[in-house]
Formats: sequence, C-alpha cells, structure tokens
Amino acid sequence: MRIARYRKAVKMDKNKLKSWYQEEKYGIKGWDFSHLDDRWKNETLPWNYQKIVLRYLTTDMQLLDMGTGDGELLKTFHHSNNRTQVTEAWAPNIDLLKRTIVRQGIKLHALLKTHEADLPVKNNSLDIIINSHAAFDPKLIKDKLKTGGYFISQQVGALNNYSLARFFDGSYIPAYPDNTLLNTSIKFQNLNFEILVAKEYQADMAFFDVGAIVYYASIIPWEFPNFSVDHCLKQLNQLDQAIKTFGSVVTKEDRFILVARKK
Repeated sequence: MRIARYRKAVKMDKNKLKSWYQEEKYGIKGWDFSHLDDRWKNETLPWNYQKIVLRYLTTDMQLLDMGTGDGELLKTFHHSNNRTQVTEAWAPNIDLLKRTIVRQGIKLHALLKTHEADLPVKNNSLDIIINSHAAFDPKLIKDKLKTGGYFISQQVGALNNYSLARFFDGSYIPAYPDNTLLNTSIKFQNLNFEILVAKEYQADMAFFDVGAIVYYASIIPWEFPNFSVDHCLKQLNQLDQAIKTFGSVVTKEDRFILVARKK
C-alpha cells in the first residue's frame, strides 16, 4: 500500500518505472559491465593492474589467478596455458570457463563446495598468485608460494560505494569493513612478506541515468543488500531529479593494490 500511495503521489512515469524493473532483472554474465557502456564513467586509477602484473610475471613462472571470473583479464597476460591455473567459485563462470580456457589447457579449480579463498594446489608450488577483486587468505598464499614468490592483488576496499549504499539504506554497514590496505599490508608483513607496492585511491564513478544505478545495485547485493526498485522507489526518484539537475550522480570506488614477495 505504501508503494502504491507513493507512486500515485509523485505521478510515476509508467514507462520509466517499467524500464527500472527491467534493469533490476537484467542480470550479468561473467563480470561484463558492457550493459552500462555510455551510461556511466569510471575515473582511471593512478596505477594499471595489468602492467603491474606483467612487471613481475616471467615466462617460466607457475601462475595462479584467483577468482578469474570469465577469464578475459587473464588472457591479456598471454601466459603459457600449461603454466597457468585459475580458481573460480561462481557456478555460471565455472560453466563458461569449462567451455573456454579449460579447452585451451588451463587448469581450473572449481570452488563450488569450498570457500572462494581456497587454493587447492600443492604447497610451495607457485611462483606468482594474482588476484583482482577476489577473496584471499594470507596464510594460504604463503603456503602455496615458493620462496621469493609474488602475490599481486587489486582489491575493492571497505568503503566502496559507501555514500550511495547509505543513501538507499541508512543502516548499511560495509560487508567487508576490514578489507583495507593497512590491514592487508600488516597481515602480509607479519607472515614475513616484503611489501613492494602498496597504494590506495578513491575514484569517481558517475552514473548518467537511474536505470544504470538500478542495474548496478541489483547485481552487487553485498553492497546494496536491501535494494529493490519497490523498496527504494523514493530514493530512485530523488536520484532521477539530481541527474536532471546535475547531469549525473557520483559515488566513490574504493581501490587498493598490493604487491608482496615471500621472503
């Protein structure tokens, strides 16, 4: 009843509302955000994850990519398939990887029944572990790396999209409040790693239409746990007015990167 009264009070545009519902149900394949092309803008980070990985990766290394997603980022490193392993915990991605990189000779560790930070490989067997936005366990990283091996990770920090998440839900608390550069660096130092790179940055992320926000919030439930078009209709209309006035709604991406070497 409350939602119905609100729609009547603000004289909702039926076509606009229908488009928001469609965005809410659109979903995502792999980790492909092309649905938002030209509808958002992400500030470029002051570092390049790919270039940093390539700075340390050599052709003779045994490489493992944690949480590889759809495998597209991994392909850009052009590393030998028989020296490459990946982990992945999301079933749709696992199915996709079996049809793509597995057929090319890359070893897939599907983590459907274990934690996404698991590393089901022999201890002291890897030269380099890379990780873009996936969970990890520093002790496991140490166990699996050879002496002198590298761990390279770009992470989504604790305060990612905090202001937008709080706008939708005043009681929102970050799902991973301890995922910060400070905490992560200290954990690896305590495990006798040498920290080679440690940087963090809060980058602007601008949305140019509310449908784009609906889509984004719908596919990232850990940052927008109570989000739905119906539940957040008032806030969505307020954002719609803000975009009409200012041209966009801007939130902040929290990012950090760490390169650590096992002594």
